[in-house]
Amino acid sequence: MTMAVPVTAVQQVLQSEWTKIKSVRSTVWTLGIAFVVTVALGALISALTKKNFENLPPKDKITFDPTFTSFAGMGLGQLALIVFGVLVVSNEYSTGMIRTSLAAVPQRGIFLFSKIVMATLFAFAVAMLTGFVSFFLGQAMLGSLKASLGDPGVLRAVIGGGLYMTLITVFSMGVATMLRSPMLALGILMPFFFLISNILGHVPATQKVGRYLPDQAGQKIMQVVTYDSEAPYGPWGGFTIMVLWVVAALVGAYVLLKKRDA
Repeated sequence: MTMAVPVTAVQQVLQSEWTKIKSVRSTVWTLGIAFVVTVALGALISALTKKNFENLPPKDKITFDPTFTSFAGMGLGQLALIVFGVLVVSNEYSTGMIRTSLAAVPQRGIFLFSKIVMATLFAFAVAMLTGFVSFFLGQAMLGSLKASLGDPGVLRAVIGGGLYMTLITVFSMGVATMLRSPMLALGILMPFFFLISNILGHVPATQKVGRYLPDQAGQKIMQVVTYDSEAPYGPWGGFTIMVLWVVAALVGAYVLLKKRDA
């Protein structure tokens, strides 16, 4: 007969994970870097776009998306969130503290749940702030080309930007739990999101496959102007695909954490 885990025990594990994240400066710094890089690069590209808008080809002017332009820094900023997600999970493996943690919390599902929840709350707060600041500052740089938060689809895109960055973090935590090694996890995730996904998404022979990768599909939620008419899904369809990737990563993390030794 399986005994229920007391609520107070879960609260204690959650508090423990909260303390762990706050006490490791490197993890907190990565969140700050994600914010600064995303906002600054988005503002810079928005300003450059405003300056050179008249020189753009007619097709680019028609499909211009001021909201998505303000999120231009997110591709680079998400790399810092990947580092955050990996470090939150892998720090204990690299230091050997995972044995102590699992001895203190033998219910591995509760242990993983608490770690994911606490890190997600950190990431969500920073990601939502980043999304809104990037939007407002980017629109200020765009001047007369700007969009308004009340325009159709804009609020969804801004909130979606925060959700996208949060899900990237959670996906990274799932992968890091499966791999256990921070170097291995970063060695796979960083080039995948920074290089491989972009290549697969832009090479004609692999474009159809690339559309179903987590970042390519998830970024659809941030678009107000649809310029990829061949994509077989809309903003929420792409977001759903990304959620499925995240769920798969978390399920894999839970299964492997349950089966193997620390």
